[in-house]
Amino acid sequence: MDHFLYRDGELYAEDVSVADIAAAVGTPFYLYSTATLTRHYQLFDEALNGMEHMVCYAMKAASNQAILKTLAELGAGMDVVSGGEYARAKAAGVPGDRIVFSGVGKTRAEIRAALEGGIRQFNVESEPELLVISEVASSLGKTAPITVRVNPDVDAKTHAKIATGKSENKFGIPISKARAVYAEAAALPGIDVIGIDVHIGSQLTDLEPYELAYRKVADLTEQLRADGHNIRRLDLGGGLGIPYTRSNEAPPLPSDYGALIKRTVGHLGCEIEIEPGRLIAGNAGILVSRVIYVKQGEGRQFLILDGAMNDLIRPAMYDAHHDIVPIVEPVAGVEQQSYDIVGPVCESGDTFAKNRMMPPLAAGDLVAFRSAGAYGAVMASEYNTRPLVPEVLAKGDQFAVIRQRPDFDEIINRDTIPPWL
Repeated sequence: MDHFLYRDGELYAEDVSVADIAAAVGTPFYLYSTATLTRHYQLFDEALNGMEHMVCYAMKAASNQAILKTLAELGAGMDVVSGGEYARAKAAGVPGDRIVFSGVGKTRAEIRAALEGGIRQFNVESEPELLVISEVASSLGKTAPITVRVNPDVDAKTHAKIATGKSENKFGIPISKARAVYAEAAALPGIDVIGIDVHIGSQLTDLEPYELAYRKVADLTEQLRADGHNIRRLDLGGGLGIPYTRSNEAPPLPSDYGALIKRTVGHLGCEIEIEPGRLIAGNAGILVSRVIYVKQGEGRQFLILDGAMNDLIRPAMYDAHHDIVPIVEPVAGVEQQSYDIVGPVCESGDTFAKNRMMPPLAAGDLVAFRSAGAYGAVMASEYNTRPLVPEVLAKGDQFAVIRQRPDFDEIINRDTIPPWL
């Protein structure tokens, strides 16, 4: 569920009128609900009741510091995949011992910064990375806690661009090589082997791939313990999907996911980490845009918005669907019309939907892209010198701009003209 509901004929974010925010902030903008972020985090936390665990929010989904601080105050850890995300988490007040560092290309500078600032663990993706972590940690006189990310060769049955657990994907170490890599890690200076990491993909709508992967992890845990390793933590990744359309069959609930974890690895006595991102942030955010023009084409109508592919790239990159709804609630029984919904960027790829049935709309009307909280603002760009859109956080009857829209001077003045021009 979310907290974006119609009330008295218009869309509200919790107890704030979306139209009132649009009047104050301008369009387009991202809008998040504190109540939804809170509820979704708590569902995961409650799903693992009875097990020692930590829910580490995958902040690549939405990384504004206000979102991070909201979740951290609930007890969340953070899963980061870059030095910049690590710095953001620390700036939001998250202590190092609640930050997990994932990602296939950690640099020496990033590893050093995390060791100096404090880190819960590195999820190691390759043997060369393992050697670099050992070298950097030893040079600092520190010990790096690590898990090894194993690739279980499990098909997550999701979009090819967000599948991470198959043998052809770039992530992790083949599970068939795991015992040899763990033996190598245990012999290295500056390394403390604490557990196993696995993550098979994003937007999973079926629990079967998790079951297959986690049973392989359980078997590996027993093998590694027999080899003498003190495996005490299992990082099981994230990836649970969300419903992007109201008509879709609902993906599994966090409670079902938690029951699966207990069934497959609960007997091992390990601390459990999970790293949800999309399910916490996705339905907690919308993108609000305004209709610029309604254009009649050859056999079709175009709804031209002030939001564009640089603001929300998922439809262009993944052919992703987002429900798009008017801010003013449609009159019951109104006849809908077919629109191609597009943005103003000079590319045909700047298309959000084709032949989408919508209530009649006119220039100046506001619409909301639902389920836009994850992989929305974080993937935005300034293509066509279009300013990054503001981000707004609602809580009860309050709202605050948590990222301002830059003006053109601010964007252009980042450029530096060389002395010969």
